[in-house]
Amino acid sequence: MSAVLQPREARLEPITIERIPAVCAIERSAYTHPWTPANFSDSIIAGYHCQCLVAPAAASGDAVAARRPRALWSRLAPQPGETLIGYFVAMKGVDEVHLLNITVAPACQGQGWAPLMLEALSGWSRGQNAQWLWLEVRASNLRALAIYERHGFRRVGVRKGYYPAEGHAREDAVVMSLRLNESNSAWGGLK
Repeated sequence: MSAVLQPREARLEPITIERIPAVCAIERSAYTHPWTPANFSDSIIAGYHCQCLVAPAAASGDAVAARRPRALWSRLAPQPGETLIGYFVAMKGVDEVHLLNITVAPACQGQGWAPLMLEALSGWSRGQNAQWLWLEVRASNLRALAIYERHGFRRVGVRKGYYPAEGHAREDAVVMSLRLNESNSAWGGLK
């Protein structure tokens, strides 16, 4: 059993072609039917909103550097010692955004990173003038369903046999949506 990683700070950066191997390593560790490198590169090329959550590397033995705020700009490739916590891929439509993939590395799950990424995606979506955020989730993924519902998503339908499952079986997807407005933002009441 691997140790649980508990980073204290993180930043969102674009998923780049250079980051795809690290993203796919998490994807393979988290799912029985993972996205392929081509799925991620196609998403980048298509201009989808592809972001990864990265815990910065601390200078060895430098506790002050570990607490110092990191630069706000993005780099193309992971830096030595950085940890990829998770990522998401979302596609913008006319007045909606569709969340295609959101994943937290198994060693970082249960630490609040998924809700943080959902809030970042919701904020970005509002900035794109989207009115709705949509997603599908495996019907068996009770943990994810609970996270989405706590974030304000509502179940609106089921796609029968949407996901591949073990053997040659298929699994249903629960379709969920979130109406984007100021009241469902963590920052909505602050001016």
